[in-house]
Amino acid sequence: MTQRVAVLDKELCQPKKCGLECIKYCPVNKSGADCIVLNEETNKALIDEDICNGCGICVKVCPFEAITIVNLATELATDKIHQYGQNSFRLYKLPTPKKGEVIGLLGRNGMGKSTVINILSGNLKPNLGKFDEPPEWDEILKFYSGTELKSHFEKIKDGQISASIKPQQVYNIAQVFDGTGKELLEKYDERGIANQLIKALDLKNSVGQNVKELSGGELQRLAVAVTSVKDADFYFFDEPSSYNDIYQRMGVARVIQNLAKTGKSVMVVEHDLTLLDYVSDLIEVLYGVSSAYGIVSGVLSTKVGINVFLDGYLPSENIRFRDKKFSFDVSTTTGQFLEAGTVIKYPILEKKYSTFSVTVEAGQVHKGEVLGILGANSLGKTTMMKMIANVEKPDFGSVDTKIKIAYKPQYLSNDIDIDVISVLNKANEGLVEGSQEEEQIVEPLKIKKLYNKSIKNLSGGELQKVSIVTCLLQKADLYALDEPSAFLDVEDRIAVAKFIQRFTRSYEKSAMIIDHDVQLLDLVSDSMVIFEGTPGINGHASSPLPKVESMNKFLKSLDITFRRDEKSQRPRVNKENSRLDKIQKAESNFYY
Repeated sequence: MTQRVAVLDKELCQPKKCGLECIKYCPVNKSGADCIVLNEETNKALIDEDICNGCGICVKVCPFEAITIVNLATELATDKIHQYGQNSFRLYKLPTPKKGEVIGLLGRNGMGKSTVINILSGNLKPNLGKFDEPPEWDEILKFYSGTELKSHFEKIKDGQISASIKPQQVYNIAQVFDGTGKELLEKYDERGIANQLIKALDLKNSVGQNVKELSGGELQRLAVAVTSVKDADFYFFDEPSSYNDIYQRMGVARVIQNLAKTGKSVMVVEHDLTLLDYVSDLIEVLYGVSSAYGIVSGVLSTKVGINVFLDGYLPSENIRFRDKKFSFDVSTTTGQFLEAGTVIKYPILEKKYSTFSVTVEAGQVHKGEVLGILGANSLGKTTMMKMIANVEKPDFGSVDTKIKIAYKPQYLSNDIDIDVISVLNKANEGLVEGSQEEEQIVEPLKIKKLYNKSIKNLSGGELQKVSIVTCLLQKADLYALDEPSAFLDVEDRIAVAKFIQRFTRSYEKSAMIIDHDVQLLDLVSDSMVIFEGTPGINGHASSPLPKVESMNKFLKSLDITFRRDEKSQRPRVNKENSRLDKIQKAESNFYY
């Protein structure tokens, strides 16, 4: 037996621009029933899940891809925790917080991770799917009778639970607080550890500034500090790595781990697999259909949980939630491109500002090669890319301008009211719909359904994918992408990395990529440039080095070691002072 899940994307549904195909071609409607009707109040389609037969015709005929129909096992109906409304997202099952443990929540965007956090923190009362008549606490407690979560919800009901939440959108801090970072920390420092966290999170040079003047990375670390200084029962961190470099991410991870060591319950939502693997004691996977429904798995060990997610198969529940598995290539490409032609050669480059300077050693990029650029924030990585892409002129040295370079900037603007397809057509210098480029670039990165959306209404992840596609559609020899992983979920990061590598090799193009997701750069790069120096004062970029040599050099500077997972072959961070960590450090073998 199955239950029907019918979800409508109200933003994509545009009855005034279509012929109401979903209503016309619905076979249940043709039999005389009202399965799909036009809601007079909202002027959007309304689907009756009780009489829908799940044929999926409406999904196929909708010109805007606004409808999702899914058939789920009837047994899941008893596990429904929350539903936002008719034809809206619903969540099944909840993770259980555990004292003294960091639980990582792993899943795609739109699976309900933020809903989980809001329910467990007491900010959202679960309606058990009864959105039209929300239940009282007595019914909710009866639902959880005999489970660990019953006592948790009893405390929420009685106001005896306190939660500290690090929000996903840290820029909102500057809109609600007018003062310095230190003043904000002191306002919430209930544990008396503000000064300790300022040092641990490298905030000493920024806490004296007004929060409105802080960069994204500084705001992120300040938000982690503010969340941690509160004396709470539960701590929730929603994507704490965004905007931070790998050094800063490791500092954030240690702060979160130290919270758990004090006996607190901690949950982390994170898309950087390296960080999630390092910080988590346990993993719970969220799977389903993005923006339609999400299901929370049972608790798993960190290693098993991440591998289950990559496999797309949950053996304990015999559920396959993705058609394909993600794997990591262990082969090396050292020397593979030396016989290929050189796309660009650049000499020693220098750029000086009033308080900062950067020097880039000479190098070259070959046809079909992906050059990864890795290093701390504020060392000049973006400046290097801009000089090579002729966006910025160096003070010393010059770059050959004969080749065409397409550049995707680090910071993306969404303040223009223009539909996505118009932006893609301009980049392609012709119509994208029905073209070869649509098949080769747009469809693999799955942004066709965004064609009619306005740029200003895109989420961070959607805007990032549109920006990547816009860059790759340009007729160029070298593609320069600055932080393409920002705002993308785990699946999209791996898919984008594999696509860029496949794209460059298939069409003998070349790419340069700056990113702080070490796993993404490890997956996509053939060679690497490593940045060193003093952030904000001076930076020095190496010549391109073979991946093994450059990663070993970089990981040594972090004092962490990597190993390959024997099943998925993904890179994993060894626990500090573990047996493998000590052996690899003694052998100066930091990278596998």
